[in-house]
Amino acid sequence: MATLANTFVDLIDVVRQREGDSIAAVIELLHAHNPILQDALAMECNSGNEHIHTIRTGLPSVSWGALYQGIDQSKSTTQQVTDTTGFLEALSTIDERLLAMYPANEMRSQVRLNEAMAFLEAMNQEMATGLFYHDTATTPEKFKGLAARYATSSGGGAGNQVVKAGGAGSDNTSIWFVTWGERFTHILYPKGSAGGVKREDMGRQRVLDAASKPYYVEEEKFTWHMGVAVKDWRYNARVANIDVSEMAAGNLDINDLMTQAYYKLKSRQMARDNADGTPNARQVIYMNRDVLLQLDREGSNRGASDNFVQLRPMEIQGQEVMTWRGIPIRECEAILNTESLVP
Repeated sequence: MATLANTFVDLIDVVRQREGDSIAAVIELLHAHNPILQDALAMECNSGNEHIHTIRTGLPSVSWGALYQGIDQSKSTTQQVTDTTGFLEALSTIDERLLAMYPANEMRSQVRLNEAMAFLEAMNQEMATGLFYHDTATTPEKFKGLAARYATSSGGGAGNQVVKAGGAGSDNTSIWFVTWGERFTHILYPKGSAGGVKREDMGRQRVLDAASKPYYVEEEKFTWHMGVAVKDWRYNARVANIDVSEMAAGNLDINDLMTQAYYKLKSRQMARDNADGTPNARQVIYMNRDVLLQLDREGSNRGASDNFVQLRPMEIQGQEVMTWRGIPIRECEAILNTESLVP
């Protein structure tokens, strides 16, 4: 089995470097249920809660030289883009009478974190959903996700990276090819923060039960800032308008659709290593369980002579992950079966 080492600077690496193990415990819980956090490069915003970067939109022209003849002057064309972060908040409370049953402070801290698990899972699901579907044009308090950037298959630019699968109804989903890296796509956290994650002990609070009777709790506040930046749209691709019912009936060729998206990527055999041997990019495929099931079925139902790219296992951070053409596939339930049609 091939192995992909984790030498990327991801969110948990950032937190450990700045805050030690206090917030790292929270991030590890988030990591466990969000494969995106395990893949993505985390970068600090360069302007508070905003990240200002330049996207190249055109290459300069070059010319053949001749003796005693000058060189044509040219330059590339660029566009400045500002990506923002949004933040989620949650309050977790636990009855102080329950905590009194645990004499050791370390045990009490663990009990409080265990009680906060439901809040952390809800935040995790919302952030994973946001990476694909949030749009600052309609919800300015959030951040701009991938679907808002790859929302059409025309008009050039990111539209060139979209493959339409022919869906026409309301039960549609997508497959995403994402290249994570400093020059490609990365998640953002505010400048000077501990990876955008904050855990605050709000202390003893007086609250009311359902009958308006008071009691006392220990309260914790969790805040998570995150955003997404796409530095170069050519290294991502989307298979959109996958009709889920047609797919389940076996009327779609998922492998062929993925092959079309694969060849839209700017580079499929890019140089992935820095001078020190660490990877500078990581390509990952995201799909939900229904699509992954159908893709696996396609491979199982074809004969040995059929031209099909078999799914193969790879070990990533101690976990077995299936790959397609050597690219890891992450099962991501944040990808809906009820997407709007891409025009």
